[in-house]
Amino acid sequence: MTVCSCLNHGTEILDWTLFFSAFISSTLFPGGSEALLLYRVHEGGNPNTLLWVATIGNVLGSVVTYGMGWFGNAALHQRWLRMDEKKIIRASTWFEKYGKFSLLLAWLPVVGDPLCLVAGVLRSSLWWFLCLVTLGKLARYALLLYAFN
Repeated sequence: MTVCSCLNHGTEILDWTLFFSAFISSTLFPGGSEALLLYRVHEGGNPNTLLWVATIGNVLGSVVTYGMGWFGNAALHQRWLRMDEKKIIRASTWFEKYGKFSLLLAWLPVVGDPLCLVAGVLRSSLWWFLCLVTLGKLARYALLLYAFN
């Protein structure tokens, strides 16, 4: 089932609520979509559909945070981080070589959002970013559903 097919089952309000809850939770704003996901499953929602709705919403929110780092990086580098271009290139090379797999932990509270922001600032590959963040967030929601199902 897709997000759109949920509209035919009379659950569009709660499924879109889950999507936006997951989206907001993965930006720099605080929030938690896990409780809503478990509630929706408990109320009879399709676990597979809800798993993907929450994952896609959460990943898209992380992409927004990544974009904030990518497009806002001149201000971040010069004003807040006080890093010149040479230091950014060195940090970016190191992150691509050793740090990109930390994006599997982008689902973690407190550290996940800054990881996504740093990946954007350091111009991490969008392909790797999407793959690793999606894998980590999908695994988190799947384990949550498995543990409480």
